[in-house]
Amino acid sequence: MPIWVVGRGIVGSRVERLLAGHDVRIHDPRVEPTPLADSGDVAVLAHPVDHAPLARAFALRGASVVTVGDGLDDTRELMALDHEFAAASATLVIGAALTPGLSGLLARYLSFEMATVDEIHVAMHGTAGPSCAREHHGSLSGRAVSWREHGWRYSMGGGGRALCWFPEPIGALDCFHAEIASPVLLHHSFPDAQRIDVRRSARRRDRLTARLPMLRPPHREGRVGGLQVEVRGSAADGARVTRILGVAELVGTASAAIAAVFAEAAQAGELPTGMVVTSDAGLDTLQLLRRVEAAGVRLQEFTGVPQAN
Repeated sequence: MPIWVVGRGIVGSRVERLLAGHDVRIHDPRVEPTPLADSGDVAVLAHPVDHAPLARAFALRGASVVTVGDGLDDTRELMALDHEFAAASATLVIGAALTPGLSGLLARYLSFEMATVDEIHVAMHGTAGPSCAREHHGSLSGRAVSWREHGWRYSMGGGGRALCWFPEPIGALDCFHAEIASPVLLHHSFPDAQRIDVRRSARRRDRLTARLPMLRPPHREGRVGGLQVEVRGSAADGARVTRILGVAELVGTASAAIAAVFAEAAQAGELPTGMVVTSDAGLDTLQLLRRVEAAGVRLQEFTGVPQAN
């Protein structure tokens, strides 16, 4: 069964490379609006526009879909397709990128040693290709969403400053609330958590110009990006527990690894039908993370203990 790749940017090209051992086919929605996929096929949506309309078209043909995106409204539209994919006996993986995506896998992994999860805090740095850079720019002026106790809270992007520490060579950066869908997907998997939020790094100039068109074209690919996932909760004996995992990697490389791993899992029938979120408890999180590491993404845990030179 073929795997369709939609999008020829940084992420789409690297997904195609990682799936080189499969029957990979390219679908360009600008040329062929109706996909040619059949039941049992898998499609990776890595194009820059909203994914929900094309995901629905693949569902109508019985194909599974892996989306690479962090748009808040688009994510909610995708979540509404759960029943359509279940009825078609197909799988819809939402947000298989750096965050959402890898952040969900890491949050679930960190929760394994906790009896309860109370807080999840995610921070990211960097962008993949030009489309990702434009989304980064717009997210700092969008509606930042976070979960607090028993409800959603919305605020303007660019606020909520916090100093976040990423693995070397990135280090500490100021990060701010932004319009990213990660809290929505994490809350789906961790409904009892009291606080869930996400921040992204930004310079002062980024925040000042976020409500304006980009002043110059973005670079073809950003430098090394980063991810920090912090989970706080309680151990079985009631002791407070805080664990942190991070990544320092090109955003396009890490995102492509997540998308490719979930595409292979969907093709192999390892995922349930209907909607799948990377932080779902029913997934084989350890096996998926091993495959992500095998694709070249190195995970780093913050222990608080300095390493010897």
